[in-house]
Amino acid sequence: MNQTISKPSFQKSETWGRVFLELKQEVHDKVGRLEPGRRQLITLKAIFFPLAYFGTYLIALLYGSSETVLYSCYFLLGIFLVLNFLNLIHEAVHQTLFKRKWLNNGYVYLLDLMGANSFIWKIRHTRLHHNYPNVMGWDSDFEQSAVARVFPTGTFSLIHKYQHLYLPVMYPFYLLNWLLVRDFIDFFGNNRLVRKVTSIDKVEYLKLFVFKGFFIFYTVFMPVLVLDVSMYTAITAFLILIFTASILSLLVLLSPHANVFNEFPEAGDDGALPYPWFMHQFVTTNDVKEDNWFTRYFMGCFNFHIAHHLFPNVNHVYYPEVTDIIKRFADKHQLPYKQFSLTTSLRNHYALLKANASVENIFEETM
Repeated sequence: MNQTISKPSFQKSETWGRVFLELKQEVHDKVGRLEPGRRQLITLKAIFFPLAYFGTYLIALLYGSSETVLYSCYFLLGIFLVLNFLNLIHEAVHQTLFKRKWLNNGYVYLLDLMGANSFIWKIRHTRLHHNYPNVMGWDSDFEQSAVARVFPTGTFSLIHKYQHLYLPVMYPFYLLNWLLVRDFIDFFGNNRLVRKVTSIDKVEYLKLFVFKGFFIFYTVFMPVLVLDVSMYTAITAFLILIFTASILSLLVLLSPHANVFNEFPEAGDDGALPYPWFMHQFVTTNDVKEDNWFTRYFMGCFNFHIAHHLFPNVNHVYYPEVTDIIKRFADKHQLPYKQFSLTTSLRNHYALLKANASVENIFEETM
């Protein structure tokens, strides 16, 4: 297994550099023309989605003595958690929600209020995943682990033979692991990927425990104290929230990167990657075909993922038009643009799990 000691570096290419600059200029001009009309939509989302989450929680505390109402509200909380993440938190981390940096930084704390640690996720997302998508030892979205072999060149163990069977069953626990396990391991594990690019101040440890404690308190203990429901009922409601949010968020996470039709470029011992940065985004990422009012206004245009990796400093409300430009450039310059339906993307992900369940290089035969 090559964990790449040296920091990965992309190949230099004047040709692709010129193509990207041409593409970047056209995207910049298009976004500039659209910005006055789209700014209201961004502001509306910034108001509506937090109100939807905390308003639903308030309804749960007022009328949740009925298990049906409590469970329904926590189901909706799971959905609104993901919608806030996709439309607001994710954009704020990239400084694209507002023009003022302090407003973006303030909205990032929504993630802490919803159970995850914003400090560590910002490092994982902007400095690791975005800089090195699908690069083993650097892309923190797909860390090699004892139970999952996502990278074709990752270390193989016997348990991986069955990962295509047990991992889908574990997926509903994804956020439970993130909120209650992974964040703490990132803070206290010296061999974690985040340690390659950052150090952690003491105040961040305090914030970790304060926000985690507050999240558990208001989602689990407050219903017990206010509604006089049993701890069993409160924990059941909490798990409904977690399972709902996990499944919805994994549709977004798994569909654009982790499948057999995207590459997992290897960096050499000197850190050299086989592609220029521009081409790397195309070979490691695919779009999702589904494009409708729900994906645009509620799911943060997650289906236009190549646009996000090429232009992470552009808000998602512009991605439909940006993607049209990218498609045209891809056709003109013979770039490997890929787009699959959501169901095909998920089948391709399952195929990756099966391919990597064997020590043989089945993955290479599918390319």
